[in-house]
Order: sequence, then structure tokens, then C-alpha cells
Amino acid sequence: MPNLNNLAFAERPREKMLSHGPECLSNAELLAIILGKGQKGKDVLTLAKEVVDKLSVLEEDPSLEIFTRIDGIGPGKGCQILASLEFSRRFLVSRKKLKIRRPQDALPVLGSLRESPQENFVVLTLDGSNQLIKVHPVTVGLANQSQIHPRETFHPAVQDRAVSIMVAHNHPSGNLEPSESDLAATRRLVDASKTLGIPVLDHIIVAESGFLSLRERHPECFV
Repeated sequence: MPNLNNLAFAERPREKMLSHGPECLSNAELLAIILGKGQKGKDVLTLAKEVVDKLSVLEEDPSLEIFTRIDGIGPGKGCQILASLEFSRRFLVSRKKLKIRRPQDALPVLGSLRESPQENFVVLTLDGSNQLIKVHPVTVGLANQSQIHPRETFHPAVQDRAVSIMVAHNHPSGNLEPSESDLAATRRLVDASKTLGIPVLDHIIVAESGFLSLRERHPECFV
């Protein structure tokens, strides 16, 4: 991730949020806004990226002790992070389900995917009101999309009694253009969905630079 001082003014986290909304920011950029500033020798974006990297591999609940082990995170900044996580849990996660009507609506639950150094494929199961039931990881470290099998993709949908699904994967390279393998995998999933009666609403490609909807770019894959 670039140093904050090397970014154009319009590309800095706060200005980017004002122009494009919070869903267009990476996890590190969102956290940089919460932290406000870094420390001597470590700008806020670099510091935020270290915290996000720690959270992405954490197998236990985050705690103040865990955050203060990161150079540049003292008790004050650690409390800021914990407070923001708890606030989100109370007012967003517990109060309402995420409703996904457009590809953009899914971005809040795909943040970790955008920043992963490996290619990951996930399935989002949705109920009859297009509310998110759960995000299920399917594969990690893909060589290409031909490894995606309808069986693994639709298994969680059947378990969740989902009415429809969206699928998503990331391009660590940052290039959002779909490969022929991406398109072929989408067609296979759509064909399988017709038999199962669980439509595939979209296949989203995400990267730090943004996202791409295959339904919008290649609607022929969904016929």
C-alpha cells in the first residue's frame, strides 16, 4: 500500500470516502481514518495495514493486548480500534442483516478478500429478501477458476436453505479484467443453478483498486 504522503490529495482515505463513499475504501484505508495519524517513521496507512494484516490471521477475539504488540499501537489507539469493532457489532451486525441488491452492496463483507495476497473464492448465501445469510469460503490459493466446482459452491447454499447466491473472488494482481477461466467457471455455476433452483445473481471480482460485476460486464454468462 502506498505511503500516505505519496498519494494524491483526492486518493487519501478521508477525501476518497467523501467522494466515493466508504464501500470504495480498503480495510486499511477505513482503519486509517479511525486512527487519524501514525507515529514518527510510520504513517497512518502503513500502521493501519499492519493492524489489518494482524486481524486477517487472528484466530481469537481481538484484544487490547494483541493490538499493543504492534509497534505504533499504544493503549489509546488500541482502544479506538476495539471500540469501533464493538460499535459495529452492536449497531450493524446484531441489528439488521445486510441486504444485497447490487454488487456494491456486497463490498462491506468482501473487504478481507480485497487485500488477500492469495486468490480466494467465496459464496454469499441470500434469503428470499436478498438478505445475506453468510459468507462461505470455498477455495484459497487458486491457480485458476477451473478449480471451482458447482458441488463445493452450492453445498453451503443448500445447507443455509438459500434462495439465491452471489459468488466472488479476488485478483491479487489488481487487474479486474476477468479471465477466460473466470467466465467459464461462471457459466458452469449458472448452468448448475438452473438444475438446483438456486440462481447465481452475480460473480464479483474484487481488488484493492475496486470491483467488477460479471453480470454487468458479461451478461451472456447468466443466460
